[in-house]
Amino acid sequence: MSRILLCAALLTTTACNPRTTMDEAPPRGKRTGAAGPTAAPRADAKAEEIAKRVLIVDGHIDLPYRLMGSRAPDGTLTEDVSQRTPTGDFDYPRAKAGGLDAPFMSIYVPAEYQTKGGAKKLADELIDLVESIIAAHPDKFARAYSVAEVRANFAAGKISLPLGIENGAAIEGDLRNLKHFYDRGVRYITLTHSEDNDLCDSSYSDKHTHKGLSALGKKVVREMNRLGIMIDVSHISDDAFWQVIELSEAPVIASHSSARHFTPGFERNLSDDMIKAIGKKDGVVMINFGSSFINQESREHFQRKRDAMNAYMKENGIEDRRDPRVKEWSKQYDAKHPPKFATVQQVADHIEHVIKLVGIDHVGLGSDFDGVGDTLPIGLKDVSMYPNLIAELLARGYTEQDIAKIAGENVLRVWQAVEDHAAAH
Repeated sequence: MSRILLCAALLTTTACNPRTTMDEAPPRGKRTGAAGPTAAPRADAKAEEIAKRVLIVDGHIDLPYRLMGSRAPDGTLTEDVSQRTPTGDFDYPRAKAGGLDAPFMSIYVPAEYQTKGGAKKLADELIDLVESIIAAHPDKFARAYSVAEVRANFAAGKISLPLGIENGAAIEGDLRNLKHFYDRGVRYITLTHSEDNDLCDSSYSDKHTHKGLSALGKKVVREMNRLGIMIDVSHISDDAFWQVIELSEAPVIASHSSARHFTPGFERNLSDDMIKAIGKKDGVVMINFGSSFINQESREHFQRKRDAMNAYMKENGIEDRRDPRVKEWSKQYDAKHPPKFATVQQVADHIEHVIKLVGIDHVGLGSDFDGVGDTLPIGLKDVSMYPNLIAELLARGYTEQDIAKIAGENVLRVWQAVEDHAAAH
């Protein structure tokens, strides 16, 4: 989740302003090819069948924080994700339609909790929320503390809800909290988010507080290796990335990052050398679907919108981007400056770029559904649409075996390797 920059760029990012309009239905238009800016492939029967047969793992879905932000005054959830929901990108019917089997639930801790306190408490509350969904609908959802449990749930027709903490601030500087979260089912931790924290520097900050990892951050990397928690290098600075690569004894993941090759200068994405380093370490790059991650034209459009929105808020003394005046401003801006969306074909371009650099075994899917708001590409607007991406990969000559690796087997291999490493040490 690129929450700070994208919240500023897009008012509609879910953590800033939960969406209130119905998500787009799966596209049914005729596929016009990768070059067309409005191209949306139609998933044919073969793609739909493959989506059901292979195990689809998504590295990053921000459902918990979206639901936390839409609770009723008494704390109860206002949306039942076992049914089709009017907002957001994820619910059970759409996940089943898209063949999604194991979406990592992002336990997102905003950077503000690093200074005001309460990071661990929020993480525990979000985990409680995920557990409440599983408890309420055990016929549909299941916990997943291991690769074996993911596979067993898949065989039983249930959707696994594994956990990944987004922002290592949740451990609050206490290594014992890593064990606490491991015992609660957390299987990866993104070391930081939009600001430098006490573990490492952020790709979104120019402060370079630690010039990479802090002394505590280095201890956290070793302890995560020891426990069997995957290290997620999304969001961290380049310096921190290279230090993690050198220090970690186990493979690492980028749970929701794309290729910097297509977005020059955007440090939140991975350079070719970084992708090669992850591949050499037998890790996996999980491609973020957000248009700003995929397409430079989209990045520039949403940057302009962010700058214009910040100026409007400053002129009007508005501090909260959820203010109705900002919502109205955003609508008017979009009417005058239509959003520049990426396409499912361009998402496939990122997948292919990783494959060309490091091979088919080191790429996966990390959509950032419910985290990048209305920046999602044409053809990949919610969790029902994975078959559209599969259709595109089939059209490019990838086999079902290839697609199975991309869809989930690669990250499951890494997850297992990290746990095996912990068991052996």
